[in-house]
Amino acid sequence: MIKDLLHETEDKMKKAIEALDADLRTIRTGRASPALVERVMVDYYGVATPLEQLAIISAPEPQLLTIRPYDPASLKDIERAILASELGLTPNNDGKLIRLVIPRLTQERRVELIKVVHRRLEEARVSIRNIRREAMNDLKDFEKDKLVSEDEADRGRDNLQELTDRYVKKVDESGARKEKEIAEV
Repeated sequence: MIKDLLHETEDKMKKAIEALDADLRTIRTGRASPALVERVMVDYYGVATPLEQLAIISAPEPQLLTIRPYDPASLKDIERAILASELGLTPNNDGKLIRLVIPRLTQERRVELIKVVHRRLEEARVSIRNIRREAMNDLKDFEKDKLVSEDEADRGRDNLQELTDRYVKKVDESGARKEKEIAEV
């Protein structure tokens, strides 16, 4: 029973790490990457839709992204969404294609981006701690309902704390990698 709870908790923590990694990929570094804009939400006929579902995104050059919408009528909506995002990029529209020139990061912008990374890392840590709290409550309920002994519950809490520490460490490692990418000139 405790093993099932720990396994379920670990799956939730893995998903939190995956979500963090996907989120960190959207924070720009010095070079162009389609992941930078894939998750920008575009108001497409009244429905918030990820950009990756509306257009082909490519990086033909290290400092350039091109966005070719499947529906040319959505060009203005895509442009508006990019301007409204926290990417700090200005789209150039030629009627069929949007070009995003990725400027070199200034030291000031690097510091801002690192602050954004730190915010996302803290959100991930909070998420993992919330998952731990839910599991702890389940363990208390198991113990209260006499489904597990006190010793088993104590071992379960220790294992849960080890699991939490391991995943918080993964969050820190992801953050360190991203900071290194941003600091790269």
